[in-house]
Amino acid sequence: MTDSTATGGTRPFRFGVVAPLTTDLPTWRERVRRIADSGYSTLLMPDVPQWQPAPGPTLAAAAGLGDLRVGTWVYASPLRQAWSTAWEAHSLSVLTEGRFEMGIGTGRPGIEDELRERGLPVASPGERLAQVRETVTALRELDGPDLHTPVVMAVRGPKAQALAAEVADTVTFALMPGDNRAEITRLVRGFHSVRDVEFAQHVAVVGDRVAPFMAPPDTDTAALHAVGSLEALPADPVAAAEEIQRRREEIGFTYFVFGADFADTFAPVVAKLAGK
Repeated sequence: MTDSTATGGTRPFRFGVVAPLTTDLPTWRERVRRIADSGYSTLLMPDVPQWQPAPGPTLAAAAGLGDLRVGTWVYASPLRQAWSTAWEAHSLSVLTEGRFEMGIGTGRPGIEDELRERGLPVASPGERLAQVRETVTALRELDGPDLHTPVVMAVRGPKAQALAAEVADTVTFALMPGDNRAEITRLVRGFHSVRDVEFAQHVAVVGDRVAPFMAPPDTDTAALHAVGSLEALPADPVAAAEEIQRRREEIGFTYFVFGADFADTFAPVVAKLAGK
């Protein structure tokens, strides 16, 4: 039976794909259409300048290719001015007729080096979190009473969790290589929100393969499986579907995000579980 304390009630499954534009445009467009046709909920873009075109225009292009939601996974608050990020997010909500989700966090490990390279100030963790709050506040002002852009927050520590409890619609926990199932279960169940929050799971490893853009290429996949890391799923789709259902029942995760290279492999899983 589903633990309603952990989940806030049973939510239906949905699935997202991180699919940056790294090929020629026709190949990428065909991939986006295939993802949409497979029943995935959301097409997502990372926020790393050297990896792909800017998230905003790329997501706007993706939204026109199929009936799916689009979102950032996730905006790095130290790289962006709060008002500009909010304006872009609101604009994407308008242009996609409410199909945009703003994922935001305080930045990847090691982002300090990138900030220095770009001549940007290296803000403290507290200052970065304040930037997230400022961005969401500006977004809500732009949205007004007739539009609500969903906010997905990547969190880890208690201060980030407290802010997410105030402003987020979906929460994903930033995982570390040594995290095991028991530790993350404790974090999720310790998350107290005044609202019904969706919990998302970032899946970077499937079998012995690492999803590009979702984890370092030298990730020790065997070690992740050995500790029962929630970043990993088995390669067999049947076993993966069983594990995904177990994670909803035991922990409360209902939104699962895969790398684009795994989208075709898990299409049967999505067909079986999406919306159920």
